[in-house]
Amino acid sequence: MVAKFDLNDDSVVVIVGSGAGGGVLSNELAQKGVKVVTLEAGGRYLPEDYINDEWDSFGQLAWLDPRTTSGDWRVAKDFSGLPAWIVKAVGGTTIHWAGASLRFQEHEWKAASTYGPVPGANLLDWPIDSAEMAPWYDKAEEKLGVTRTGDRPGLPGNNNFKVLEKGAKAIGYKEVHTGRMAINSVERDDRNSCQQTGFCFQGCKWGAKWSAAYTEIPRGEATGNLEVRDHCHVTKINHNDKGQIVSVTYIDKEGKEQTQKARLVCVAGNTIESPRLLLNSASSMFPNGLANSSGQVGRNYMRHVTGSVYATFDKPVRMWRGTTMAGIVQDEARHDPSRGFVGGYELETLALGIPFMAAFLDPGSWGREFTTALDSYENMAGLWIVGEDMPQETNRVTLNTAVKDKFGLPVPDVHFSDHPNDVAMRKHAYAQGRKIYEAVGATRVLPTPPYPSTHNLGTNRMSEDPRLGVVNKWGQTHDISNLFISDGSQFTTGAAENPTLTIVALAIRQADHIASEIEKGAL
Repeated sequence: MVAKFDLNDDSVVVIVGSGAGGGVLSNELAQKGVKVVTLEAGGRYLPEDYINDEWDSFGQLAWLDPRTTSGDWRVAKDFSGLPAWIVKAVGGTTIHWAGASLRFQEHEWKAASTYGPVPGANLLDWPIDSAEMAPWYDKAEEKLGVTRTGDRPGLPGNNNFKVLEKGAKAIGYKEVHTGRMAINSVERDDRNSCQQTGFCFQGCKWGAKWSAAYTEIPRGEATGNLEVRDHCHVTKINHNDKGQIVSVTYIDKEGKEQTQKARLVCVAGNTIESPRLLLNSASSMFPNGLANSSGQVGRNYMRHVTGSVYATFDKPVRMWRGTTMAGIVQDEARHDPSRGFVGGYELETLALGIPFMAAFLDPGSWGREFTTALDSYENMAGLWIVGEDMPQETNRVTLNTAVKDKFGLPVPDVHFSDHPNDVAMRKHAYAQGRKIYEAVGATRVLPTPPYPSTHNLGTNRMSEDPRLGVVNKWGQTHDISNLFISDGSQFTTGAAENPTLTIVALAIRQADHIASEIEKGAL
């Protein structure tokens, strides 16, 4: 029996968003006997609903509400209305993610201390470290079923990986493997093993890839402590005259405004929508938005240093066969300033289908150079760069009052300009990608500009000093004790690794903290 809670029940925890942070938090709290109402702006889709077609799937799942973009990043020119490629559905972007599950390295928790002053960068050490996070990473890896971790075997390497592996080893790289992936290599946890279909970004029809949509959410609901309301867009978080959160206002499936009372609220709407909600919840007591006494809400937006390298060969590769992200080179994910930048990056195989390849290979271009590249699609291999970008105060999410969404609310403007460290890192990564493919006989190498962001981080960052960030080490806002942030927006710095595993580990840890504080009567 799925729970149904009253709008006036002020004992419930309200969670905004149901992805890697919100979905995991929902289930973890429900398992501990805490009553939870999770509000999700999107619809509900399960593996049988997913569409193995890139554009149709994009239409089904992507967050397409209006947004604006500014700054010098390439995305502002090519995809100004779509700065981020995230999912609007129960389960959030865990439906779309590729599954790469990597722990932060020890030094990445302490970027300010490790890298020293970087002009123009707003670096800060996390108030937690790898020793504190290790047991939570263990729990997250077990939950996700991460391959090549514990006794779980790795996935097989497809042709795209074999090309990458051969080239990488030829130029001296050693840390090359099929990755730590939250995709079952064998049947596990009531989920199938990977069938190598290749539509990982469109939702896994086999359920082999972990997603909150069909693991966390149904399991939380089965406890009788979780109610998920889909098609419910939260517009405002409300507080009393003491500055404590008392409820959230949202527009329901029928387009009616509702108010759900709450004991506490956890915001997990992704790095763009979470600060937007705090800013749109401004009041006379909090004129600059909720939890924003530091002025840091919306600031320090990070998206990882990204870009792709594709290469064509004399013989077919058929990179689309098998998992979308089929392997990784980790040798460059170290801190070595002799390369001309701080921090490091990963190189991960990435296969796009022809529709997305046509959109992303060189946006806006046409002509012989572009069409001959697509003609060689069958003979193409490709990789994606994932590197640590520098937090900058000026890279930020603000409200664009000149553009309103369908509810009449100002939309978020996402402003981003590359830091010189980001530019140096991308240039180095492009060169290394070229070397990898030329070492195995590439006939042509095609560096590709960054796509709309999938790794959206920062904007509500974690800090020890309340003046320097938005939340403390538990994701609890410095200003309001019963308001939490539960997604990637709490990241202090981005590290070189794909963020989902860390978001999940932080959510499990946060649930443990919230449940114990509720039990003690402190929340």
